[in-house]
Order: sequence, then structure tokens, then C-alpha cells
Amino acid sequence: MAGNSSRRGAVRKGKKGATVGSGGVRRRGLEGKGPTPKAEERPNHKKYSGGSGSGAAGRRGGPKAKGKAPGSDQVAGRNAVLEALREEIPATQLTLMVRIDADERVREIMRLAAARALPVVEATRTDLDRMTDHSVHQGVALMIPPYEYAEVDELLEIAADRFEPPLLVALDGITDPRNLGAILRSADAFGAHGVILPERRSVSMTASVWKVAAGAAGRVRVAQVTNLNRTLAALKEQDVFVLGLDADGDVTSRELELGTQPAVLVVGAEGKGLSRLARETSDQVVSIPMAGRSESLNASVAAAIALYEISGVRDQHGLA
Repeated sequence: MAGNSSRRGAVRKGKKGATVGSGGVRRRGLEGKGPTPKAEERPNHKKYSGGSGSGAAGRRGGPKAKGKAPGSDQVAGRNAVLEALREEIPATQLTLMVRIDADERVREIMRLAAARALPVVEATRTDLDRMTDHSVHQGVALMIPPYEYAEVDELLEIAADRFEPPLLVALDGITDPRNLGAILRSADAFGAHGVILPERRSVSMTASVWKVAAGAAGRVRVAQVTNLNRTLAALKEQDVFVLGLDADGDVTSRELELGTQPAVLVVGAEGKGLSRLARETSDQVVSIPMAGRSESLNASVAAAIALYEISGVRDQHGLA
């Protein structure tokens, strides 16, 4: 373990230009008698994704957007859509259910959409169910360009620009979008500078995540990496401590002396905890002290508690 290492100080790297992703742009049509379009590209097919939003400006920086799940370009639900519009998230179309009961939120959504000159269309409940992959849309959906992920260096730059030691969150095999959404909210609440996801065997930024995270998805940047353990090793070389979060830890979150240092908190998968490689890479493995009989906590709950503890330590030292 390198938990008592003397590596200190925020990391500040030269800024990199934003990399514009493709946005997962679909073919606009076929010429002549060309090949049959993919199922997700055919409006009458049950796998139709509801559009790619290729005409809108994407979010900042990062690699090209990969193939997306149905409904992944639709923010659904009145609160989620309202927060997305308030945060000025790029959007291409607002869809309202026919004869929707327009409460105060819906009227505010319509006002914000009109201010941005967004196209507004009506759809049946069945069409909205399909467009949003049967999420709880409450009669409202906002089409956004597929999420374009940040570079990890960009997350470090965010911390440097705030003159704060970096605090990142990395997800090790988490697949539940509700956990990612909740972690984004905690990251926003407790001053984390970004979240890191692996490309494979992991949740990604979908409509379900946007709905749970609400406005936090627009305020906390997310990076997606090919190999999480290589990324963690690279961060260690840049004097960022790797703190694994697991029920079987070396220290508790209340004994965490590295809370004031540049750190990345690694949250293990639901029910499995940290992977072997992530544990071996960690400078310290941190557990949440519990007095009750529960053997473990939900991943997002454990992440929230650990971030709260780190935020408290940093606040005491004037670093937050």
C-alpha cells in the first residue's frame, strides 16, 4: 500500500482542445435500392431509437459517441426535462403528449423551449413510451444529442481552475443507471470534479441516468475510458491517490487521512465490490463504518457517504 506516500498538490496539466465526437450520427436515408437500414433506424420497427439529434451541437470534448440504447437520446419526465432546459443542455426537440395536463412545470418547460426556439411536437402516449424506452415520461420528453464524454485530463483541469486538489469518482463495473444518476448528484453536492466510466461492462450516460441525476448531469462532467485500471495507474503517476471503496477496507471513511490530497474514489460494482485489479491499484481501501446489521450498502449510498466525509475533511482544511 502507498497510503502514507508524500505525493501532494493539485495536478494542473496543459489544456487540451475539445474533441468533437460524431454523436452517433445515423445514415439519413438510402439511395436507390441500397441495403436495408438497421432496425433502430426504421421508424416503424419496435427497436427504432427515435432519432439521433445529429443536427445539434454536442456536449464538450471527448471520444466519439458509441452505439446507444433505445431512448438514450431522450430526457424523460417533467422534472428532468425542466432541469435540462434550465441548465441549457443542448437539445433538438421537445415532445409533449397530446392533451397533456399542463401544470406549472409543463408551462415552464414550454416557456424555456420557446425562448430557445426549440421545435415542439405532439405525440401519443404510445409513441412517447417507445421514444423513451418505456420510462416514466409524464408526457414530456426532450431529445438531446448523444452524450460526448470528456477526457480525464479535462476533469483535472476543472479542479486546477478552481484551485482545488482533484476529487474524481471512478465506477468499477457499475451497471445500474440509477446508481450512476445518484452518484452524479452526490458528486455535484460534495464538490467532486468529475466521474470516470469504463467503456465496457458499465453503465453509460442514458436517458435513465439523466432522469435520476436531474440537473447534476449537466453540471458534473463524465469521462469514458477504454481501460479503467490503466487510467487509475496513469492518475497515480500524476500524484493522484487511488482510494478504493469496499466493505473490507484498510481504513474507515472517518480515518481517511488522504481526504485532503488529490484523489480518485473508486466505487465497486453492485454486490461484487472492487475488482481484484482495482483493489491492487488502490493506495488505500476505504470502508464505511456501520453499527447496524447490514453487511453492505448500495453503491451510490456508499459513494455519497464517502464523498461527504472527504468534503468535510477538505472543508476543515479550507480546500473546498
